[in-house]
Amino acid sequence: MIHSTRRRFLQTGLYAGIGLAGRPLLAQGSTVATIAGNGVAGYEAEPRDGSEATAAPINNPYGVVFGPDGALYFCEVDTGRTRRVDLETNRLSTVAGNGEKGWEAESRTPAETPFSAPHEIRWNDGNLFIVERDSHTVRRIDGRLGLVTTLAGNGEPGYGGDGQPAVLSQLRQPHSIAFDPGGNLLICDIGNSRLRRVDRETGMIGTIAGTGEREPTPDSGPMTGTPLLGPRSIDVAADGMAYLVLREGNAVYRLDLRGDRLQRIAGTGERGYDGDGGPALDCTFNGPKGIAWSSRDNSLYIVDTENHVIRRMSLDTGTIDTILGNGERGDGPDGDPLGCKLNRPHGVCIRNGVVYVTDSESHRIRAVNGLM
Repeated sequence: MIHSTRRRFLQTGLYAGIGLAGRPLLAQGSTVATIAGNGVAGYEAEPRDGSEATAAPINNPYGVVFGPDGALYFCEVDTGRTRRVDLETNRLSTVAGNGEKGWEAESRTPAETPFSAPHEIRWNDGNLFIVERDSHTVRRIDGRLGLVTTLAGNGEPGYGGDGQPAVLSQLRQPHSIAFDPGGNLLICDIGNSRLRRVDRETGMIGTIAGTGEREPTPDSGPMTGTPLLGPRSIDVAADGMAYLVLREGNAVYRLDLRGDRLQRIAGTGERGYDGDGGPALDCTFNGPKGIAWSSRDNSLYIVDTENHVIRRMSLDTGTIDTILGNGERGDGPDGDPLGCKLNRPHGVCIRNGVVYVTDSESHRIRAVNGLM
């Protein structure tokens, strides 16, 4: 069972943490705690799989999301596994991946299937979707039948297939996926410097932004025919606007998917770590690799990976601040969010005002409470 103080942290936000006096951009009493991983890269096979999440090893977690069952899911890029944390029982289990790298097109059970460097996972219509960098594919685990099928990519790196069924197309090191309000799949095809979309009704794939050239992205313009410099991670807000992180471009763009327009909203494009407390347009990032939109405070949570911090941009005010990490690479300690060192974080998601982060090379999942 979860320790009583941790249960209160997760469910009510009353965890007693260190105050952040003198840091007005963070709520007084904000705190961070580890909810999965013991800091050691590894894997405990059955029957020990299912042990207390904070006592068990995990291995380089990347993408993180909540499932329809209310549990937290994350993928491990090094082992290929997708894991599940039951926040009520604090138990860890494996839902997909056999620990081997590879790609097999035919349907198999999730436990029998190899996955190659999964970077992100998403749930949609009760099905789990996994994007694999090294298999150059997007896979789907059917929520009812439990079988694994390929949704996009033929397993070979390249660029091709626009206007054809997505399963026949070629991707190159796709990193991130999201769904628009119509249920269409968006793919950050970073190796091709493109953003691609799979139509929900037809299964056809097309390019909606990016030219294939690694050129600077202009501050604004049409999505179609505009270069994207490192399209790394994407999320979609309830109003249908998408938000795209450019890894090499060190910036965040708003994408009007219906109007075919893009606009830079954060990051100057220069590499650095400054600008907190001011306009996000004037701040600098260092290789950002994750993003999540929060409905609770209408903000973007940006994983500034090579700065080892999580940044928050208010879409209402346009300002940016750091909510986790101090810019130094390390492992904790838990407690004060701005005193907790991170080690190349990659994933972020938000639920009930709690921010969940994959502290990738610390081999932990951390949760920040008291921000909202």
